Amino acid sequence: QVQLVESGGGLVQAGGSLRLSCAASGSSFRINAMGWYRQAPGKQRELVAIIASGGSTKYADSVKGRFTISRDNAKNTVYLQMTSLKPEDTAVYYCNAGTYFSGTYYSNTAYWGQGTQVTVSS
Repeated sequence: QVQLVESGGGLVQAGGSLRLSCAASGSSFRINAMGWYRQAPGKQRELVAIIASGGSTKYADSVKGRFTISRDNAKNTVYLQMTSLKPEDTAVYYCNAGTYFSGTYYSNTAYWGQGTQVTVSS
């Protein structure tokens, strides 16, 4: 089993920055990657960024060049550094533990954090 706890959300003005953290505990042989998702009101949850155990990263087009995903294996923590934030980045951000295979990230529906709210004011 894997437990995930996000932190770092908050209210920021457009153009500002935030860093989200996802602390992981437990383990599963199925897990070899971590992902950040977000869900805005009235919209579907969307994949924002992933990082695989080998260090490969992928980003949604909407955040490329502005967001950076990283991990600290010693702390079992994944980060999402968000810069040049826009009002459309406002959402609840969720951490997920999943599988990365052949260029595709597969979320594990059992391993979600509780979410952290990010609000970007214009």
